[in-house]
Amino acid sequence: MVRNIFLLIGLLVFLSSCASLRKGSSKMSESPYAEGGKDDGIEVREDKKPVAEEEKEEEQEIIIREEKVKSVDIEENEDQIYRYYVIVGSFRYLDNARNYKKDLIDEGFVPVILENENGLYRVSVAAYNDELPARNNIAAIRRNFPKYSDVWLLIRKQ
Repeated sequence: MVRNIFLLIGLLVFLSSCASLRKGSSKMSESPYAEGGKDDGIEVREDKKPVAEEEKEEEQEIIIREEKVKSVDIEENEDQIYRYYVIVGSFRYLDNARNYKKDLIDEGFVPVILENENGLYRVSVAAYNDELPARNNIAAIRRNFPKYSDVWLLIRKQ
């Protein structure tokens, strides 16, 4: 009986320590790239339903990569070149990126395919000239589309 109690206490201590490891302890500080100002990007998707304050989970850290990219889909002019892109997929082959783009269109996104300097194809669902709206869109996508929880932020190298 006493042995079972000690085992139960040990198990509870172990499980509580594992739960604290899942939460993580690092937070992203404010980025030096944030410039403020008007939202110049593609439309931000709104939440399907508001999330109550007590229901919010700790936000997952956003992966950020800086790359030189060019659009595959459209010929870019100065008005269409953005600094921040919300990326939901990366592919080695253009045909795979195009097929993925079709699936995203069926889900209501307006995706664009970008090619980086290493020949990888990035599928973006939104583009901005300010970082904060891009981060907000990433958070909204993670809340509303759990299958895209690995969405990340691409910063265009200049």
